[in-house]
Amino acid sequence: MESFPVINMEKMSGEEREATMGVIRDACENWGFFELLNHGIPHELMDTVERMTKEHYKKCMEQRFKELVASKALEGVQAEVKDMDWESTFFLRHLPVSNISEIPDLEDDYRNVMKEFAKRLEKLAEELLDLLCENLGLEKGYLKRALCGSTGPTFGTKVSNYPPCPKPDLIKGLRAHTDAGGIILLFQDDRVSGLQLLKDGQWVDVPPIRHSIVINIGDQLEVITNGKYKSVMHRVIAQTDGARMSIASFYNPGADALIYPAPALVGKGGEEDTYPKFVFEEYMKLYAGLKFQAKEPRFEAMKAIATA
Repeated sequence: MESFPVINMEKMSGEEREATMGVIRDACENWGFFELLNHGIPHELMDTVERMTKEHYKKCMEQRFKELVASKALEGVQAEVKDMDWESTFFLRHLPVSNISEIPDLEDDYRNVMKEFAKRLEKLAEELLDLLCENLGLEKGYLKRALCGSTGPTFGTKVSNYPPCPKPDLIKGLRAHTDAGGIILLFQDDRVSGLQLLKDGQWVDVPPIRHSIVINIGDQLEVITNGKYKSVMHRVIAQTDGARMSIASFYNPGADALIYPAPALVGKGGEEDTYPKFVFEEYMKLYAGLKFQAKEPRFEAMKAIATA
């Protein structure tokens, strides 16, 4: 199998730009994932985010997780657990309105660092959306506008820790799913692996690389690109040793954004408009109950609602 796509963004400003855009295009069409190096986010900031995230888990969340495991007797399970994940998480919202000041137990320094990190990720997400527009033949800014509701996009971060798991064959760190939203930017642990994507019927490891940002395509970009780019199933395999940090930021449509295939990508090369038109908030209501199932029935359900 070909190797996982890793893209050095420094090459975007030189004579290798065209070839690099080709790698991004292939990654979006055939992988649904790629990994960025030299993306412009300072390594010192990433190191601080990682250190503070791990300190926060140890101080505020580790004991709670141990108590949850004990209350559900998860360490002694004998059969596969299908209704929960081996992860400890909290969520931050950045746009349209930040809730970072309301999250309990966060040190002020950690709040400030996460605000700065989110600003950098938001900028990177919008730069990437324009690169995707260029590859798709869409006018610059089209994808950003397509994701904007009346108050702009929704942007938030899921901060996860995956502690050592005694039964990784019976309980997943995170069960297989596609992401509901637009474009996802992941800062993952470079020492402990676990993230896998499904490609050609095989689970493929997403390599942990220091100071990289992993990008993946969400369901909404699949709809807007009329299936040219696809969201793919991915999961986290729990490990018996080593805790894995994962900070996933989701640049999603605004709640009232109307999502539909870009007209420029419909009828092009015989492509029909096979995806539904819907309001993002309605899709999320459906996704909430069907996250860990295939995406195609979700699209069909939205199509049925649209034509009802």
